[in-house]
Amino acid sequence: MSSSATTPTPAIDDVPTFSRVSHTSFSVRDAEASARWWAAVLNLIEIDRVAGDGWRGILLLHPASRTILEFQQHEGNDGEAFDPRRTGFDHMGFKIESRADLDVWLDRFERLGVQHSPIAERDYGAVLTFRDPDGIQFEMFFKSDHP
Repeated sequence: MSSSATTPTPAIDDVPTFSRVSHTSFSVRDAEASARWWAAVLNLIEIDRVAGDGWRGILLLHPASRTILEFQQHEGNDGEAFDPRRTGFDHMGFKIESRADLDVWLDRFERLGVQHSPIAERDYGAVLTFRDPDGIQFEMFFKSDHP
């Protein structure tokens, strides 16, 4: 069921700003396994463990970019794999600074046994797609004039 309500468009002066994304949180089947996998693949460090009513999470930091990824495990998770065709999350792309860096990532993924695609050269950029243990798609993405 879709909503027909419209959202008012604020004047540009009315929009507050933010300095960067604080964190991205993923719902996973096994927070411990996901945190270990991501720490190994992206060289992340654990910075915190959090919990709430029916869930717990592990926060990892990528020191160079100050990006925080959180892996939440909910008690109600029935263990099904991720499916991008359902409403929610489709994929996330990490910006890479040079095309040559994609080759370095490809080599790393192969050494670590990370499920990945070949590097695809597209009109919109070069992309190396990979999946985490829950089947969520991520990309290492390069385009020379990408912001």
